Amino acid sequence: MAFLFVAPETLTAAAADIAGIGSTLGEAGAAAATPTTAVLAAGADDVSAAVATLFSSYGQAYQSLSAQAAQFHSQFVQAMQAGAGSYATAEASNVAQTALDLINQPVLTLTGRPLIGNGANGAAGTGANGGAAGWLLGDGGAGGSGGLEQQGGTGGAAGLFGNGGAGGAGGASTVGTGAAGGAGGAGGLLWGQGGIGGTGGSGIDGGAGGAGGAGGALFGIGGAGGQGGIASTGLTGGGAGGDGGAGGLFGNGGIGGTGGLASVGPGGVGGNGGAAGTLLGNGGGGGVGGFGATQGGDGGDGGATGIFGGTGGAGGAGGQSTNALADSVGGNGGQGGDGRLFGNGGAGGVGGAAYTSNILMNATGGNGGQGGTGGTLFGNGGGGGTGGAGFVGPSSAGDGGNGGGGGRAGLIGNGGAGGAGGAPGPNGGFSGGNGGNGGDAVLIGNGGNSGDVGLSGAGTPGLPGNGGLLIGTIGNT
Repeated sequence: MAFLFVAPETLTAAAADIAGIGSTLGEAGAAAATPTTAVLAAGADDVSAAVATLFSSYGQAYQSLSAQAAQFHSQFVQAMQAGAGSYATAEASNVAQTALDLINQPVLTLTGRPLIGNGANGAAGTGANGGAAGWLLGDGGAGGSGGLEQQGGTGGAAGLFGNGGAGGAGGASTVGTGAAGGAGGAGGLLWGQGGIGGTGGSGIDGGAGGAGGAGGALFGIGGAGGQGGIASTGLTGGGAGGDGGAGGLFGNGGIGGTGGLASVGPGGVGGNGGAAGTLLGNGGGGGVGGFGATQGGDGGDGGATGIFGGTGGAGGAGGQSTNALADSVGGNGGQGGDGRLFGNGGAGGVGGAAYTSNILMNATGGNGGQGGTGGTLFGNGGGGGTGGAGFVGPSSAGDGGNGGGGGRAGLIGNGGAGGAGGAPGPNGGFSGGNGGNGGDAVLIGNGGNSGDVGLSGAGTPGLPGNGGLLIGTIGNT
């Protein structure tokens, strides 16, 4: 079969010729149908009638066989046409691949990197880095996962156009801290998204998640940070989430990774959101704090905006604390991202709730995050995050966390509202969290409203923000 060659155009021509033969035979059979299937008797006697009937039956049998042959002929022609099409497609694909190889080979020889094509993935269990994509077009290869206690590989970079490769997961550890996840690869120089960071390895304490790759230098979104590794019995706790990658000149920042879970210690902190593109874009949201036994992880801070506009990333929510026997503290919400020259501040993250079933212990919700500051010239401050709730046992309640303060406005803009304090739980008996203060306006704008005290609690409400020096009113209480 290695010496068998097929010419698709010859097959197509042969199929057309065979179809023509079938058409000619069909016309001949149709012309002969009437005189051969209904033969007239030579006379009125029985013998003549019997002879006519016999010959007519031969004609009818021929027409039946002819119809079956025509059906087979049609199927045969269709098979030949399909075969010719398949050979033509394969030949065109081979020609295209050959042409691409001719283009890539000299560039690959000179630079070690093709002109067009995706980078190779790193092998699993080796921690090898992903390969870079072609100089012109292609996605970076994914980093290989790490072996035992080995860091995950870095994702490969893209070409001019393409997405960065994902970072490899960090290797697990049975005696210590899990290995860190690999960083995501950078997006294409002109356009592309940064690769997601690798997940941190699990262990006695969790490994950190890898950072997200930067977005394309001109247009591109930053990659999300990797999730922190899970902790088993360690007191350090879950791994930190990786930071989100920055946007390009235009583009949004990547989301921060979630903090790792912890069975005994505190949850991992969430990764910070990536900054927006230099000129324009929204900041990435902060990662959520990991659930922990003694304490929830703090949420990551949101990323800042671009110079000429956007909204700062929201702060990540604090992780919940789930200790059933001892004191329990929820994680604090992350701070909202700031506006730069123009842009609104991001909202602060919600504080994490705290739980304990031991009525002799205390559970305190995490504080809400501070709202981000508005852009220097124009922008509203971000709202403060709500404080987390505190729950103790089946018959009493813990303390709610304090609400975050509202962000200050730019020269023109309104201050952010203060966050409400966290509830003390459904059974009362402890204090609700204090409300956050409203953010101030600067030159023109209204002050932010004050945050309310936690539901059914004995906390203190926040103060309203001041109005602008030229135009504006104080915030509501």
